[in-house]
Amino acid sequence: MAATKTRLKKDLADALRAKDEFTKSVIRMMMAAITVEEVAGDVARELSDEEEIAVITKEQRKRRDSAATYAEAGRLELAAKEEQEAEFMAAYLPAPLTDDEVRAIVAEEVAAVPEAGMKQMGAIIKAVNARVAGRAEGRTVATLVKDALA
Repeated sequence: MAATKTRLKKDLADALRAKDEFTKSVIRMMMAAITVEEVAGDVARELSDEEEIAVITKEQRKRRDSAATYAEAGRLELAAKEEQEAEFMAAYLPAPLTDDEVRAIVAEEVAAVPEAGMKQMGAIIKAVNARVAGRAEGRTVATLVKDALA
């Protein structure tokens, strides 16, 4: 079992003992998302720690998007709840990279490609995403690569 899932199980047990409803519900949502991903496909399998982190990142992004949608609709109490859940999930994710750190990685990858141009943009984005591994959003990486190549 990957370290993230082990930590979630331990924290769930602690939340159950403490009767912390918020923590319990968010951890159960994260564990359910991981389980869904494990049984997706032809054969059930155990996810690696990186894959579990990717699932939690995806769930966090869903919460942030929902919070923005609720805020636009004037449902501030629901927006606050979604944002609180997203912040809680951040504790299970590696520290995100700053834009400057991502720019430095982008610059290294652009320099590594001979004749870097817009035709190589996809390859550069793929290389940068492999290096940042869930610590930066894909749209941020794509924007920074596009700016570097322009």
